[in-house]
Amino acid sequence: MRQKVRDALNNENKTLDRPIHIVVMGVAGSGKSTVAEALRDQLGLTMAEGDDFHPKANIEKMSHGIPLTDSDRRPWLEVINRWMLGRNALGESTVVSSSALKRSYRDILRKDVPVFFIHLVGTQDLIQKRLSERKGHFMPPTLLPSQFADLQPLEPDEPGIEVCVEGSSEDMVRRSIAAVKAHAEREESPTSEATAEQADKSLESSETK
Repeated sequence: MRQKVRDALNNENKTLDRPIHIVVMGVAGSGKSTVAEALRDQLGLTMAEGDDFHPKANIEKMSHGIPLTDSDRRPWLEVINRWMLGRNALGESTVVSSSALKRSYRDILRKDVPVFFIHLVGTQDLIQKRLSERKGHFMPPTLLPSQFADLQPLEPDEPGIEVCVEGSSEDMVRRSIAAVKAHAEREESPTSEATAEQADKSLESSETK
């Protein structure tokens, strides 16, 4: 699995020094599952669907059009975080879908694990239309306004990028994959630079003795 990730992310088949963990975030109907599945299939990441971690009580609330509270969400977010931590310990790179609407939620998700967020953004009218066309999901379109009300965009100190959902799903996927590859490259270069800097310092130290 790791070799597949390496080959997909690096044109020259360089090895990744450490796993990467992608959280595809956004309001319901923004296309999180579509993007996460594409990242899994095209980049060889281990995927988890965030909704699968919800306890039964959360699903029942949302099914009845009742927004989740912060206390409802916290255990759910902590389970996703533990899942990523476990995969990280195994050296696996992952992608998981999660609304991650608030900064406090994202802080839970990335506790002790390096996470890169892909925030799928679009107008409420566009996403409402797409959500109303979705079949067989427990999340009713009536909850979308509450999600937009809770949504806190990524802050400058949070590792991530916004990806516009307008256009075709292929366009959205292509932009997301490009963002992940760029992130992987950035993650690799600081390691090399730090190693080179340490070597320079060691050399300087030995020359002064």
